[in-house]
Amino acid sequence: MTIKIFEDLTTTELYNIIHLREKVFVVEQECYYLDADGHDLKAWHLMVNSDTKLVAYLRILPPNTTYPSPSIGRVVIDKSFRNKNLGRKIMIEAIAFIKINFSNYDIEIGAQIYLNSFYKSLGFKNVGEEYLEDGIPHIHMILE
Repeated sequence: MTIKIFEDLTTTELYNIIHLREKVFVVEQECYYLDADGHDLKAWHLMVNSDTKLVAYLRILPPNTTYPSPSIGRVVIDKSFRNKNLGRKIMIEAIAFIKINFSNYDIEIGAQIYLNSFYKSLGFKNVGEEYLEDGIPHIHMILE
């Protein structure tokens, strides 16, 4: 597992991140949205590679980017590497990173509804009502 700020990403790493996110979020989930939202520039990028292939990724956003608290987003696992606990492993790593670097904050996420029980198993709690984001049902969650 590697965590890098945007400026430290190589062009190949950035390409692989974009490729995996588009492959899953745009093509597989048929969700048409602007992935290049400007937040990557402020984020820490957590990557897991198998050989030279990026197989798991998420980004960690600092406070006051999308929420008042730090957040975790764009959590994605390559289809051929799912059901191997990679999602749990990268989330635990991201949570630990935030607890070290932003210890006075909660962690906020906008979770796809179908993953609600997964995030609850990590300690997140639902906040508010279900909402649509880019046509996909989500819920706001907080880890205190």
